[in-house]
Amino acid sequence: MPTPTKGPRLGGSPAHERLMLANLATALFQHGKIQTTETKARRLRPLAEQLITKAKRGDLASRRRVLGVVKDKDVVYSLFDQIAPRYANRNGGYTRIVKTGPRKGDAAPMAIIELVEELQVAEPKANKKTAARKAAQQDKVEALAPAEETPAAPADQDSEAPVSASGDTAAAREDSDEATETEATEKKA
Repeated sequence: MPTPTKGPRLGGSPAHERLMLANLATALFQHGKIQTTETKARRLRPLAEQLITKAKRGDLASRRRVLGVVKDKDVVYSLFDQIAPRYANRNGGYTRIVKTGPRKGDAAPMAIIELVEELQVAEPKANKKTAARKAAQQDKVEALAPAEETPAAPADQDSEAPVSASGDTAAAREDSDEATETEATEKKA
């Protein structure tokens, strides 16, 4: 449980506040995002992040601690087996709060708190110069790559090996590949 803040509590008593935050955390893990007031979203964020961190550990003690807050066993199962593995490479910042504007009835400031989707891109963002340099290198590699082989001659013609567009035979290319491999091993030694 996060440390209590100064000022009035969300529900009235400390026990009611704990139950409200536990219910909000359960709904967040069950649905992926929820809409609530900004104050409740800000108070929920540290609790949700602590629960995800405990779920990333995955041991029995962590599961029991999470079950002390989130009472729904199905939600705890999905937290440990589906949500926590998504954030295996992330050290924090599992939630995002987006302000949506005032509520119609009482003009309370509303917000959406949601679980951040983990991106599959592991490569850091490069600046424009680096991206242009990589593209130029890729173009050079493609230009230097050998041309694709032409289809093999029909069976009625006399040809020993298929000939590529540059005119060399497959056997000659295999010999040159073996020579480059032996040169590479000699350089390493």
